[in-house]
Amino acid sequence: METKQELIDRLIDLAFAEDIGDGDHTTLSCIPEDAMGRSRLLIKEPGVLAGVEIAKEIFHRFDPTMQVEVLLGDGSEVKPGDVAMVVTGKVRSLLQTERLMLNVMQRMSGIATMTRRYVKQLEGTRTRVLDTRKTTPGMRMLEKEAVRIGGGVNHRIGLFDMILLKDNHVDFAGGIANAIRRAKDYCREKGKDLKIEIEVRNLDELRQVLDLGGIDRIMFDNFTPELTRQAVEMVGGRYETESSGGITFDTLRQYAETGVDFISVGALTHSVKGLDMSFKAC
Repeated sequence: METKQELIDRLIDLAFAEDIGDGDHTTLSCIPEDAMGRSRLLIKEPGVLAGVEIAKEIFHRFDPTMQVEVLLGDGSEVKPGDVAMVVTGKVRSLLQTERLMLNVMQRMSGIATMTRRYVKQLEGTRTRVLDTRKTTPGMRMLEKEAVRIGGGVNHRIGLFDMILLKDNHVDFAGGIANAIRRAKDYCREKGKDLKIEIEVRNLDELRQVLDLGGIDRIMFDNFTPELTRQAVEMVGGRYETESSGGITFDTLRQYAETGVDFISVGALTHSVKGLDMSFKAC
């Protein structure tokens, strides 16, 4: 299995391949090869900065001679007029890396900004906000890193690092008991040390899970705040608890006040607006 860094390197290579192709003919035609310059990353709206470390990798992977002076790091709260970094190097390199760097940083900063907003809404409670697998194909590692930078918690990275028995798994397996037993047997047979989470749709399914046990976390799917409160009381701290489905920013606090451990929010990554910024000569 590829490491996180290997996946990021492949993403950067693919992104350059689709953008530059056989050459940036605009830049190659009008900029001398030996021309040197400087560009600054200018913030144009308030938010949380994310993607600085990835931006450095983008610059250095394209041209190791580029020099990056970081003025504001990942997680910084920024405002219009702030300069996050200054990059010095060949003008051709500055121009050819500009769009990829901005695409990554704008999206990651948008996710971090959204996440920080949710995290602040939960202040004073014990509940943490989780991301989901509702990410842009190929960009999951970067988007989940942005959630972490914003103060959120990463759920499983993919299908390989946790067992999450959702409604379809339960139905196809023939019920909750079958699904849990098979998951436990599988881990034992394969020598896998994976946490097991199961989704429940109502209090009856929750009772079945509690009677059987053998899991690590229980997800309450599309429960109301009142049902969630009942469910948390039934679990009584024996397992981690998570709320998911139909939860908006406006109802987030209501769910947190039930005492649930985690709330998963797909909107952190699937419908976020990028943070406005520009990369200009200076």
